Amino acid sequence: MKQARTALAERIAERRRGVGDPRALVGEMRRSVLLVPTADGGLWSSRSGGVRWICGFTDETALARFALRHGPGDQPMDYAALLGARIVDEVVPSLGEPAGLAVDIASEDGSMFFPPVVGIVPDTVAVDADVRKGRGHGR
Repeated sequence: MKQARTALAERIAERRRGVGDPRALVGEMRRSVLLVPTADGGLWSSRSGGVRWICGFTDETALARFALRHGPGDQPMDYAALLGARIVDEVVPSLGEPAGLAVDIASEDGSMFFPPVVGIVPDTVAVDADVRKGRGHGR
């Protein structure tokens, strides 16, 4: 029997098909409990493109796909269950570097990235905050 998708996974699928409201997707991410792998006393993350990406998963199946590639061999992967809002509002600003949220990165057709921009993370840590206020790019 196929597992039902979470509401966030459904919103991600809509956006990947080019439909759905991006604001609704961000709202759903903020309301969703995400499973975030832990390692060495912190949350598992990866750096790419000058951004530190905290990796979260919509359900245990998505986390298991990730664990098969990145887990500690035959040991279970520890994780924390955190609201998306807590990740982007509290964890991201505490990192002291550009950071965002990567959801379901081991799901080939179901991943979504929430970059460190205004409307997703607090303006104080958004990489585009100065541009949005008209203070970037030589203005």
